[in-house]
Amino acid sequence: MASICKGKNSWPELVGVDGDAAAATIKRQNGNIVSAIVVLEGTSVSEDFRCTRVWVWVNGSGIVTTIPKIG
Repeated sequence: MASICKGKNSWPELVGVDGDAAAATIKRQNGNIVSAIVVLEGTSVSEDFRCTRVWVWVNGSGIVTTIPKIG
């Protein structure tokens, strides 16, 4: 589905980075993204697909653990 969204769709280079810094990078690199949301692993989130959202999954130390991608 990400192919229907304009701009960059995923950020594998942000795995291992601080979640807040990763969210700022995502917002800077893709002007089409309305929000990059930092979420603790295991948290329930909405499963609907949106080109305007990126979940930034972090561990208890705030480090990105999963490739952030549009969805």
